Amino acid sequence: MQTTGWEEEFREYVMARGPALLRAARQLTGHPLDAEDLLQSALAKTYLAWGKIEDRGALDGYVRRAMVNINISQWRRRKLEEYPSDELPEVATADTTDTTVCGEVHELLDKALEELPERMRAAIVLRYYEDMTEPEIARTLGISVGTVKSTVSRAMAKLRGALGISS
Repeated sequence: MQTTGWEEEFREYVMARGPALLRAARQLTGHPLDAEDLLQSALAKTYLAWGKIEDRGALDGYVRRAMVNINISQWRRRKLEEYPSDELPEVATADTTDTTVCGEVHELLDKALEELPERMRAAIVLRYYEDMTEPEIARTLGISVGTVKSTVSRAMAKLRGALGISS
């Protein structure tokens, strides 16, 4: 099967940027398998729009935006299936006796990130993992800069609390 020039260009892009995009997807979803599904869906959308994307330097932003949009759509649909309960589930505790201090901190941080609401997690990932500015995050999430600031602030407070760090 012969590929066209743009198909080869797309393949090269995925090979070069796939690992970094998968890390971003992992931080958005909090689960490796969900991250793979999310990235695959975002790359499928990118593939369909490849010919329309003129600025190849903006590809990462396009894929990240697609991942955020898909993830938000998924958790909005899931919200309809969740119902409040009178009893709280038991909270699992991690056994960190055999890990190094650095590994322990990363594991605790990953768990704390997973417990954040979706928008807070997305804002933290985009700000501190993707190093985006507040206006870039606002555009990506479709919210105001003020909402980004307050969301990041509240998320950081929750993370500090979960990690036992005083501010």
